[in-house]
Amino acid sequence: MVHEDTVSLLRECSAGIKMGTATIDGVLKSVDDKKLEEILSSSKDEHNRLGEETEKLLESCGRCEKEPGAMAKGMSWVKTNIMMAVDGGDDTIADLITDGCNMGIKSLSRYLNQYAAADEHSKDIAKKLISMEERLTVKMRDYL
Repeated sequence: MVHEDTVSLLRECSAGIKMGTATIDGVLKSVDDKKLEEILSSSKDEHNRLGEETEKLLESCGRCEKEPGAMAKGMSWVKTNIMMAVDGGDDTIADLITDGCNMGIKSLSRYLNQYAAADEHSKDIAKKLISMEERLTVKMRDYL
């Protein structure tokens, strides 16, 4: 039997991946700098690959993936659209992505602690996602 911590951690990873890809999708069309566009597109692809792995693990546990919370999703959408309307430059995009990554890192770190009994594979997925977010944050610094 699969431990509930494993399922819970995987579901939180799934929701985080979806929030990340939605945020990237929301700003990608407004990017001016080709290198920034490549960075974001590559990160989106990396998120999608990890999302597929997470989804397969959840399916093997007989569980479905988790959608991001409606409130979090809505607030992210509002913040993104307001900031882009005020100043839609690449620096604003980098700022939004950095904030999203930092929130993701904080949340995933909390979930790793909260779901300590999760299996190692699930913990590795969470750690990979945290690492992806950290690398993307570093790459955004050149555009802030």
